[in-house]
Amino acid sequence: MNTIKLGWAGLGNMGNPMVKNLLKAGYPVSIWNRTPEKEKEATEAGATAVDSPRKLTEASDIILVMVSNDQAVKEIFIGTDGLLANDCAGRLFINISTVSPDTSKIVAEECGKKNAGFVEAPVSGSVKPAQDATLIILAGGADHDFEKAKPVLEKLGKMAMHLGPVGAGSAAKLAINYLLGLNLQGLAETVLFAKHNGVNMEDMLTIINEGAVDNGITKGKSEAVLNNQFPAAFALKHLAKDLRLAREQGLRSPLSEPLYNSYKEAMEEGLGDEDAMAIMKYLDK
Repeated sequence: MNTIKLGWAGLGNMGNPMVKNLLKAGYPVSIWNRTPEKEKEATEAGATAVDSPRKLTEASDIILVMVSNDQAVKEIFIGTDGLLANDCAGRLFINISTVSPDTSKIVAEECGKKNAGFVEAPVSGSVKPAQDATLIILAGGADHDFEKAKPVLEKLGKMAMHLGPVGAGSAAKLAINYLLGLNLQGLAETVLFAKHNGVNMEDMLTIINEGAVDNGITKGKSEAVLNNQFPAAFALKHLAKDLRLAREQGLRSPLSEPLYNSYKEAMEEGLGDEDAMAIMKYLDK
């Protein structure tokens, strides 16, 4: 059993398998989730539930956070009963949530006021890589904080990259998710254009996946495209949020605005909880 005590806040599709990997690695893990019913899977695997973020800090040496947006991150850290509510000197906080670089810097500053360390560590990958511990972890923070976080992060992914100070990891995550959005919408537009001009969708996907433009996205999403079924590995609403954050951070490339508008409108039409590949439903009108 590892003597370092971990805390984890946020138990969604990604959080639960990641907690299980930490438990398998021998870490004692305390957990907290805003909706307690989502804690069951982790507690059955051996985690211990607490009833507030403040108590999570009290029970842990290193605390990891994975929630859905900037506001939720700020509330968990600096809310009335938040992670930083009491003395937390010497502890290390790792934010795995995808947020803006500005939010990462705000949270890092608040941790510093409490003499606690902070590393941002958003991940590239969805549910299957989370289950298999093959995520790519995009870290930003001080060298000594990253070195302290690294043994834990290496239990969650195949690669933990230290990209620079706080803000660099968040910027890299928004950049890679911009490319993700381009890939998904490009695949959808290509298949739909072929379909509307008499080409069988399965044939078109074979052309894509056996040719020079294949990649993990085209191959991984082909079955969903053919079945027109999009269970969420990475929800469309989260990609829409990330594209918005990238725009707010200064992304002004020619495709960025129409891409964001597509996902925003798809979310507004009720597709937000489906996989991001469900952009195909929105486009197929």
